[in-house]
Amino acid sequence: MKAWRLSELGDPWDVLKLQEVDSPVPGDGEARVKVASCDLNFADILQCQGTYQVRVDPPFTPGMAVAGTVQAAGNGCDLKIGDRVLGMTSSGWGGYAEEALVRGSDMRIVPENVSLAAASAMNVIYGTGWVALHRRGNMQPGETVLVLAAAGGVGSAAVQMAKVHGCKVIAAAGGPQKVQVCLDLGADVAIDYKSEDLYGKVMEATDGRGCDLIYDPVGGEYFDVARRLLAWEGRLLVVGFASGTIPSAPANHALVKNYSIVGVHMGGYRHRMDAVLDKCYEELWEMVASGTLDPLVSQELHLEDLMDGLISLSNRGTTGRVLLRPDLR
Repeated sequence: MKAWRLSELGDPWDVLKLQEVDSPVPGDGEARVKVASCDLNFADILQCQGTYQVRVDPPFTPGMAVAGTVQAAGNGCDLKIGDRVLGMTSSGWGGYAEEALVRGSDMRIVPENVSLAAASAMNVIYGTGWVALHRRGNMQPGETVLVLAAAGGVGSAAVQMAKVHGCKVIAAAGGPQKVQVCLDLGADVAIDYKSEDLYGKVMEATDGRGCDLIYDPVGGEYFDVARRLLAWEGRLLVVGFASGTIPSAPANHALVKNYSIVGVHMGGYRHRMDAVLDKCYEELWEMVASGTLDPLVSQELHLEDLMDGLISLSNRGTTGRVLLRPDLR
């Protein structure tokens, strides 16, 4: 099979090589899947560089999550050949390949009325959005929701999910093209925070009240702007730090404005509170199958074109989801 392999840590476009290798053999509790789709994540770049919180020693194939069909199962794995599955990869055999290894206990069976590509596109972004907005943020119809980096993967999902739930959605993105993407997704207001004053525009759009919920996958300087934009009893959802800077907040400001800063760690529920994720995916499968939610996919790449996608992702040049589809011809 063909796989992108890394023998030393570094920028993926420098160290990854497309190789012909033997199919990986599943260990105890593992299965080998034919990769139908793998969503590109910024965390994959960090893992190649050796700076991600979960370190993998070379050699390995990146690609943290896949959707595919089971080809073989190891001892103690409850998956069956032919099962359509979605989940995290394992043992250094990730999704940037024609085949990957997964742990059976980490997999979800994809319903027949959901395509494997759609399952891959929705997996991390809608799962994160559901946990953030519904579980942690207690989003209510009629509330005002501000989404930062709204044209990206997790941001575009949050815009769609808040709008479907009956909220007023203010989307913030960088550049006119991304602003238009947000409007196309259904945002009521879209702000270009590269050329417009984010604080002033949001306060204008809310008649000076601020926002009930703020979805922040960026961190850095925008975190300080976001917390000043919270309404009374608002909730600031800490989703990630795409800026590369981890911010902090003065506790007295949270007290005076009576707001909450809420951490969001979707992956932490796995094997700790599995029932939460079961409910999450039960609702998401239904909404994706019915078309209520439609994952924004900006690119579908052949295996040979992976580097183009990773470089665009690194340069913040992508919108929605970029999928690697080894089975495309």
